[in-house]
Amino acid sequence: MKNIIVPVDFSIQSENALKVAASLAKKYKATIFALHMLELNDAYITSSQAAHPEQTVFLLKLAEKRFNEFLSKPFLKDVSVTPIIKHFKVFSEVNEVAEANNADLIIMGSHGTDGLMEIFVGSNTEKVVRNADIPVLVIKNDMEAFLPEKMLFACDLADENINAYQRAKYISNLLNVSLHILYINTPGDNFLSSQDIDDKIAKFSNAVGAEFIDVKVYNDYTVEKGVLNYAEDHNIDLIGITTHGRKGLAHFFRGSIGEDIANHSVLPVITFKI
Repeated sequence: MKNIIVPVDFSIQSENALKVAASLAKKYKATIFALHMLELNDAYITSSQAAHPEQTVFLLKLAEKRFNEFLSKPFLKDVSVTPIIKHFKVFSEVNEVAEANNADLIIMGSHGTDGLMEIFVGSNTEKVVRNADIPVLVIKNDMEAFLPEKMLFACDLADENINAYQRAKYISNLLNVSLHILYINTPGDNFLSSQDIDDKIAKFSNAVGAEFIDVKVYNDYTVEKGVLNYAEDHNIDLIGITTHGRKGLAHFFRGSIGEDIANHSVLPVITFKI
């Protein structure tokens, strides 16, 4: 792990994310790219009026000053931090910054969302998860040190999850944590018999390679409840989940289990896009 992106909005949530990033950066001698998205009206950027360029420079300087003050935290001492200020447009820009800097991981702080606010607005974290091609680690609480011991990776064992599983395995090896592969068996049309699940596990194992995959099967009413309940029952420290990164109407009507878990879990969640 060499490069970590941390979006910063000066909130306590982004400070929590920075603490986790600092913990990882010290362990792996990685560089943190602290990214602040400065929301500027397009008029400031495109107008030829003399006042606007001056106001734009003023706002940029103000953001830079506040940014430098925010990054002067004691826990960032002896950590390589590169500040980046970008004009806010869309949340896919976070992924573009990650690609430009060969980032291995995006770490975001979040307080989650619920109810109508979640449906109509969503959270910034949810939008980043939806657009990011690399893993996104979502942090909900203040953590002085990020020292997980148990990680679960939940998926439906379909072929499209193979690459995500391999990245989850890489992360678990990197963090030196035990990995629980989890399949949630739900009632209704998605219910599988024990034989069906065994066949599904065998097929997935063969597709992955020669390694033996110990898949835990957990029964619950929904995948989200199953993942969160399993995590609580087995003292899991880090939840890994796949996401399709659906957008627009497809996201509204079908949603994303990965995003829902990232929103509602109090544990750190790391997402892997399919």
